[in-house]
Amino acid sequence: MKIAMLARNANLYSHQRLVEAAQARGHEIDILNTLRVTMNITSHRPEAYYQGAKLGKYDAVIPRIGASITFYGLAVLRQFEMMNVWSLNESVAIGRSRDKLRSLQILARKGLGLPVTAFAHDPRQTDEVIQMVGGAPVVIKLLEGTQGIGVVLGETEKSARSVIEAFRGANVNILVQEFIKEANATDIRCFVIGNRVVASMQRKGAEGDFRSNLHRGGSAEAIKITPEERSTAVRAARAMGLNVAGVDMLRSNHGPVIMEVNSSPGLEGIEKASGKDIAGRIIEFIEENASVGKTKTKGKG
Repeated sequence: MKIAMLARNANLYSHQRLVEAAQARGHEIDILNTLRVTMNITSHRPEAYYQGAKLGKYDAVIPRIGASITFYGLAVLRQFEMMNVWSLNESVAIGRSRDKLRSLQILARKGLGLPVTAFAHDPRQTDEVIQMVGGAPVVIKLLEGTQGIGVVLGETEKSARSVIEAFRGANVNILVQEFIKEANATDIRCFVIGNRVVASMQRKGAEGDFRSNLHRGGSAEAIKITPEERSTAVRAARAMGLNVAGVDMLRSNHGPVIMEVNSSPGLEGIEKASGKDIAGRIIEFIEENASVGKTKTKGKG
């Protein structure tokens, strides 16, 4: 097969592993800097160009689109879909997952466990929002945040009110969520491929930090998950429409609650914690599922 990977940094662990896995199975794979792809948007023959040259035919595309370039990255991916290139994760599904508010609404509609979450526009509703999620402490999240950036713990109602009013005063959209104290700064990342959890790890925050992200200095180890957690992860990925997803959840007193569904999950932490060849599993999935015209959305939406 001939595979394209949309990625800005070819040297990242995840991207190198996917290249190794594809080449080991006899495939040709090109890493294309997403921001250097240009598009000829025409009715009858949509085309894409890379550094001035027209791109040839690819059997599949692996989108590794960073959150900071979501808008342009999804436009490029939609162009590939309109060229009938099968995508590992489709543009509409990635768009859903990148919008924190929309993704939570979709998960809620499917009846999946979530932390109590509030969203409001008017800063005058700050007290109402805090009480809606059960009072302080509360977790305050930027809608556009990633890797733990833009996540703040309001430990008291006064501090929570100050943070919320500051964000809203700057016209920044935020979510306010209940703080799951019993999680003890620990979450679970389930790596889903297709309809299976292929690996899972437990991530613990750095000393004194309630966030468990590895990018924020957290640590990870393999963990055995419950059947309910496994089912929750698979249902969450399916609700988003993602073939490959990192589903982050907390263990609460009332069962697993989903924090985020990541459409471009990193491979380094999960491979090292689990000892599994996740990159190889992804390439196998592409082999089994990629075919011309099989893209469900054809770039719509």
